[in-house]
Formats: sequence, structure tokens, C-alpha cells
Amino acid sequence: MALTQRLEFRQSQSLVMTPQLMQAIKLLQLSNLDLTTFVEEELERNPLLERASDEAPAGDAPAEAGQYSDNDDFGGGSSDEPGGGPGEAFEPGQEEWMSKDLGTRAEIEQTLDTGLDNVFSEEPAEAAARNAQDAVPTTYTEWGGGASGDEDYNLEAFVAAETTLSDHLAEQLSVAYTAPAQRLIGQYLIDLVDEAGYLPPDLGQAAERLGASQAEVEDVLAVLQKFDPPGVCARSLSECLAIQLRELDRYDPAMQALVEHLDLLAKRDIVALRKICGVDDEDIADMIGEIRRLNPKPGMKFGSARLQTMVPDVYVRPGPDGGWHVELNSDTLPRVLVNQTYYSELSKKIGKDGDKSYFTDALQNATWLVRALDQRARTILKVATEIVRQQDGFFTHGVAHLRPLNLKAVADAIQMHESTVSRVTANKYMATNRGTFELKYFFTASIASADGGEAHSAEAVRHHIKQLIDSEQPSAILSDDTIVERLRASGIDIARRTVAKYREAMRIPSSVQRRRDKQSALGNVLSTALSDRSRNPEPA
Repeated sequence: MALTQRLEFRQSQSLVMTPQLMQAIKLLQLSNLDLTTFVEEELERNPLLERASDEAPAGDAPAEAGQYSDNDDFGGGSSDEPGGGPGEAFEPGQEEWMSKDLGTRAEIEQTLDTGLDNVFSEEPAEAAARNAQDAVPTTYTEWGGGASGDEDYNLEAFVAAETTLSDHLAEQLSVAYTAPAQRLIGQYLIDLVDEAGYLPPDLGQAAERLGASQAEVEDVLAVLQKFDPPGVCARSLSECLAIQLRELDRYDPAMQALVEHLDLLAKRDIVALRKICGVDDEDIADMIGEIRRLNPKPGMKFGSARLQTMVPDVYVRPGPDGGWHVELNSDTLPRVLVNQTYYSELSKKIGKDGDKSYFTDALQNATWLVRALDQRARTILKVATEIVRQQDGFFTHGVAHLRPLNLKAVADAIQMHESTVSRVTANKYMATNRGTFELKYFFTASIASADGGEAHSAEAVRHHIKQLIDSEQPSAILSDDTIVERLRASGIDIARRTVAKYREAMRIPSSVQRRRDKQSALGNVLSTALSDRSRNPEPA
């Protein structure tokens, strides 16, 4: 076979990922907070981008409100009268009268046939001035709050800063120690305390990093454990409870034995605890009651990291025709515009090729960003509308009617790729009449039906399992096998290991643990009732 060289022409199609396309894909999966941050960075970087003004003309308001909504009847009625602005309410005759010279005071009095003092009395003005001076300030600005207008009124100006656990412990440390070395060790340990008030179990590395001995670290730790709140700076739950019991002067040998065997208390093994502690039933019940009154997380009473309020991207409301109205939350949509006027002025004055190229690229990027934001909003609305259509039973009847749904079903319905639907549903939330849910919540696995009918949603099955467990009696606790039988009787074909997996995901204990908990709770109720009856005997 001979080897030869030749030229060939081939025609093929390929998808080239341009930087704009890559960023457009990235915008789809950004949350509203990340999107706002991205737009703010673009506004600082691009001189041709500017924020859209909140004050829009009256004629544009209906179009802007209905732009990202699935309701076609969102617009309002239009007026046939021309104008309508505030400045067009004056008639030509009024303008001529206002611009006309009225003459001198004598001429005006002769025209009106009376004195000007009778026409324009100063008493109302003086009375209004006196009333204004005597009036009580009604706004934050009038009280001297420093705001320039009512739109700058901020309730956060009245909120005091929360004292964190670290600050609270640092204040006590400054009083407890004056030596710099001990303060350094104490502050290092305080920085290791988590929001619940606990230290790591092993503090050996602390002594190495600080260049101190283990004894010095232990001495400072013993002082920190006496700080407020009681139980802080403990390294385990047993140590935390022991510190609080010492503070209450209740840490006797029997209580110490109980604290050292908290695993038996968690298992409700009262018989074993009674033998270990060497007390009777009444004493062990009192000791367990004291343990329950302690605080296992003493640091939680102090302010921790501020939680960010979750803002929904989509609103779903009942429609007047019995359907559902889906619209985007306009507050989460950044509104930016391309300043074409500024670009036109610059293009006439710029002479250097480098500057022209810079502003041309800036114009292209700004135009692309505006289009990408608009396309992102429309895609989210399209996906959310299809989700509402597919899960109509959930919005009408609840979780039990949630249908199995995957990305491919939504992608085929709206003629998009599955990856696009996956990016759109990431970090997006929908506010409904049944609460606020992430868009991915509506995509659940399918569980076959026992009778060959329509498949069931995994979330609906979990809800059914929780209902069965919540309604069980203390004398008839449902095992996983019993739950499987009842689900199959309801038409749900499910394996026992799947029931156990769903139960553990919902943090529901096993049937043995639930039996102990409910019997213990029932015993406490009966003992309380008997003690109340013995204290208040019925009259003969």
C-alpha cells in the first residue's frame, strides 16, 4: 500500500464554547445572591452598563410587570386622553394668567375693589407656623436620626449588636487573668470554642503551638470552664453536664455514675442505671429529671452567625380560573441597561485604536449581559411553569399527591436539554401556598405500584411512612416489616431496606427505641397523675 499526500476539503459542524456562552451557562445555575454579586462586579468593570431606574414612565409599568409572568391578562386598561402627566394638567389660559404682570399694589387693589390684607391674610400662615413648631416629631429624621429622607428610614438603626459567645468569654477572660501568657492561652482556647460552647476533645496541639506546657493549658481550661454560661468550654457532653451539676452542687457519686453512663440513659435502660448508681426507682427518676433540666448546648443562647433569609425566585398563586399563576420575583432580577448615548458620544471623540477596541468590547459585553439576564429569567419561568403543570396535584392536595418527576420529562416538554433544566433548578426556590421549596424538591424518584398502577413518588412514600409512625400506639409499635406490609396494602411496592433508609433519613429511631421512648413517656405521665392524686385526695 503506497503512502501519498493529498489535499481534502471537509465540511463539519461543531459547537464552539465561546466565553460569552460559557458565562451564560454559568448564569443559569447562580442563585439570586450570587447573580447580584456578579452583576455588581460587571457594573464596576464596564463603563457602558448602568442600573435601570426604579422610576419608569406610567405607560411602561404594565409591560414591565407582565414581562416575566405566565398570565396573558396581566395588563391594565389604557386611557384615550393625550398626555396624562403632572405637567400637562395646566390649561393654556392658566399659564398665560400666571405669566402675566399684575401691576402695582394700588392697581391690584383697584382691580379687586378691596385691600390685599383682606384677600391674603397672614393669620393662617402664622397659625400654621405655630402649629408646626408645637407639633411632635413623627419621623426618625425629625428626631435627629440623621436620615436624609423617608426612603432612607432603616429599622436596623435601632437594633443593638448581638453579643457573641466569643466576646462574652473574652470579657470574662480579661477580668480573670492579668498575665499576658495566660491571656494568650485563654484567648486561643476561646477561639477554638464552637457555637454550641464545646472545645475539641484533644488539646495536645494547643500546647505545642503556644509553646506552653500541658499543665498550663489545663489550668487555664479549668478557669474557663467556670465562666458563664455554665457548662461552656467542655470537651464532651458528660463533661458539660458535670460542670453544670457542680455549679448546682448536685454532683454526688450517684450522679457522677449516671453522667458517666449516658449511653444507657439514651437506650432507656433504667434497670442497669439503677444498679450502677445504687439508688431506687424514685431516686433514679429524680436524677434523670435533673439531667433533662440541664443545657447540653450552653453556647446556643448567644448570637451566632446571622442567617441569610431565603428569597424565593418564583411565586405560585391560585388563579381565578382554578389554575395556578406563576411569575418571577422581580426583586431578585437585576435590572441593567446599556448606555448607548454615552457610547455614541465617546465614539465621536476617541481617536486611538486601542480605546476604540476597548469600548467596542465593553459594548458587546454589556449587550450580551442584558440579553443573558433576560434569557435566564425567561428560562426559569418556563421551567417553573412546567413543574407546576406536572405537579398540579401537590399544589392542590399536598405531599401525598406528589408525582414522580425527572429532568428528562421537563426537558422534553419545554424542548430543552436536561443539563439546562438541571442548571436552572439549582439554587432556585419557589414560594407556594404550601410553603417555600427548592425547585429540585419536585424531582423525585419513582417507586413502583404493587397492583401495577401509576408509580408513586419517593417523597410521597416518605410522607406516608411518617404518617404511619406518628399515628402508632405505644402498645403497638410498627416494625419496618409491618410498615412494608401496610404500604403494600396501600398499593406501594417497596423493600424493607428502603423503608429503613427513608426512616433513617427522616431521623426516626428504630421500633425498639421508639417503644422505649413512648413507654417511658407514658410511665412519666402515669406517675405524675398518681403523685397529683396523692397530694390532693378526693373528699370522702
